[in-house]
Amino acid sequence: MRKINIGLTEEQCQGVIEMLNNDLADAYLLLVKTKKYHWDVVGPEFRTLHQMWEEQYQMLTENIDAIAERARTLGGYPVGTMQGFLERASLKEHPGDVPSATEMVKRLMADHEQIVRNLRQHIDKCDEEFHDQGTADFLTELMQQHEQTAWMLRSFLEGEGVEPDGINPVQETKVPVGV
Repeated sequence: MRKINIGLTEEQCQGVIEMLNNDLADAYLLLVKTKKYHWDVVGPEFRTLHQMWEEQYQMLTENIDAIAERARTLGGYPVGTMQGFLERASLKEHPGDVPSATEMVKRLMADHEQIVRNLRQHIDKCDEEFHDQGTADFLTELMQQHEQTAWMLRSFLEGEGVEPDGINPVQETKVPVGV
């Protein structure tokens, strides 16, 4: 590949590519886990979780491609083997385990939160150490997606809550006739 001239040194690019490959590994492992749970979920919340996880793995698939392309943009090559992903991922597999639907949600929530923590560190390194604002912005967008997904999963676990004043917002309010 031709040498790139985008205002970053080769060392800066290589440092960012290394982080991107770690992010790619986590995203790929999370994709596999999300698809597996999408296939295996059972119980009263089957349809809700099945559909939610389909949306999530579609987002992850797009993100994986974007992360790999960002590495290529900086002159590097993305990790592309399961062995490479497993060696780099901060997330853990649970082989041979089919947890309950609630446990699936808990595990995916924890994984998204771990990715958020990793991305925060990588954003800081992009800004402070590598001076790559383009990748910092890119990672910030990814982080926001993972934050939102973690929130959705957390909300699922919390279920219906009661407002502080004791009024359940789901309850029907009767309004007197003529008011």
